[in-house]
Amino acid sequence: MSADVQLALQYAAVTLLVAVSGWVVLKKQAPATARRLRIALAVPLVRPGRPAWMRALGRRIAPEPRVGAGCGGCDGCG
Repeated sequence: MSADVQLALQYAAVTLLVAVSGWVVLKKQAPATARRLRIALAVPLVRPGRPAWMRALGRRIAPEPRVGAGCGGCDGCG
């Protein structure tokens, strides 16, 4: 493997780790913002007329529906 390919793989790995770390911090520190972001990403994918794989991905990204008005939807109080 050439040095350029190794460097590109290293950058890709670091980028993936930073993105995952950022998502974990966002979910812990700002869960409402993380929920809104998931909804914003999922809604365009689940629209009618999209391919089945795209709708399935959108359903997977979408957060669980909220159960009560004052909770975050974890369903731990039910």
